[in-house]
Amino acid sequence: MFRRVGFGLLGVLVLAAVVVPYTLLRDVQAWYGSMLFWAGIGLAVIVLNLLVTAAFKEK
Repeated sequence: MFRRVGFGLLGVLVLAAVVVPYTLLRDVQAWYGSMLFWAGIGLAVIVLNLLVTAAFKEK
């Protein structure tokens, strides 16, 4: 169950990483506005990947 939700959240984060900088952050003139957002999304994706794949074990 958590794995399915985790992969769904990963999809949402990837979609947000593409959509948000070109819509909500469009009027931010400084380049570090989008960069800070992408860094936060990147960190969230890494942590979520670790959580989702922690149960994968080699037989």
